[in-house]
Amino acid sequence: MENSIISVRNLSKIYPSGLHALKNINLEIKRGEIFALLGPNGAGKTTLISTLCGIVNPGSGEALVDGLDIVRDYREARKRIGLVPQELSVAMFESVWATVAFSRGIFGKAPDATVIEQVLRDLSLWDKRSSKIMTLSGGMKRRVLIAKALAHEPQVLFLDEPTAGVDVELRRDMWQMIRRLRERGTTIILTTHYIDEAEEMADRIGVINKGEIMLVEDKDVLMQKLGKKQLTLQLQQPASALPPELSSYGLALSENGEQLVYTYDKDKEHGQIASLLRKLHELGIEFRDLHTTQSSLEDIFVNLVGEKA
Repeated sequence: MENSIISVRNLSKIYPSGLHALKNINLEIKRGEIFALLGPNGAGKTTLISTLCGIVNPGSGEALVDGLDIVRDYREARKRIGLVPQELSVAMFESVWATVAFSRGIFGKAPDATVIEQVLRDLSLWDKRSSKIMTLSGGMKRRVLIAKALAHEPQVLFLDEPTAGVDVELRRDMWQMIRRLRERGTTIILTTHYIDEAEEMADRIGVINKGEIMLVEDKDVLMQKLGKKQLTLQLQQPASALPPELSSYGLALSENGEQLVYTYDKDKEHGQIASLLRKLHELGIEFRDLHTTQSSLEDIFVNLVGEKA
């Protein structure tokens, strides 16, 4: 993809234990987008991020960050990446300022107090700049991790489960901060198992399960699918096949023949259900019950993950 900042091709990873953590991953992440990687615990989210950040060696395949191979051009590729890990890994006796400034130096960037100040202000850490890390709350420590990841002005920011275990207020703050970063041109990749987080934040959503990418979609396209509702009719008598007179409705017959399922867009329904019910009556097809359901991102996620279970 022309506008990709990250290109992953046939990436696989098998650990010595035999765990097949990544299976032939192909993924393009566009410059300047917010990409949410959704998956249950143990799905391969952290392994994929750790591989792209050079922490875990890929078994096979390749990954490019801004055109740089993460293995061959490791140092240059890594300079373009900021990583906020799940676990709190900070020097407890250092001040906030010293910790963040040190992170900038690690990546070979010259000291720049204005950059550090901006990062700390963006994350509501400016008032805590002289405080030792050990005196901060868990939420503030999480902010320090993000500040460390941003100190060297990366083009790509990876956030691994950024809001796991944080309070609602901090989640909202972090969402706002992520949007501001995107406005400045930073590409954001976040892993999450909070479906509402992906729904709220992402431009595109990828679903990973058991080391495989199962779906990558524009969030808006997915949300259109979520606009779909289903009308399920419990038939009095099982049907062996759909009558041809009903072919225009796009109905599905359950395997046992006991249910007819009509899927429709709630915004474009305009009397189709009434027409369908009339048609069933004309054909002498009786039903004993009917109910409607609306799919959600959670349903899609559960169905995808369930298919492979």
